[in-house]
Amino acid sequence: MRQSIARLCGKCDCGCPEVFVDRTAPEDRQLIITDDFGQRVEMSLDQFGTLVEAAKTGTLDSYLASA
Repeated sequence: MRQSIARLCGKCDCGCPEVFVDRTAPEDRQLIITDDFGQRVEMSLDQFGTLVEAAKTGTLDSYLASA
């Protein structure tokens, strides 16, 4: 069963990007990120942890500066 853990817009109900966890899915697909175009990325919780750690340490900041 999917559980929403973060909505990345939150200002509407129009299909904003969202992050879900599904602990009943295979381990390598328990974290799901959807976009506002209906696409999705599935990854393990460990892979998501790596992404979160990179965000916390500032490793990803340079990509935002160039956007």
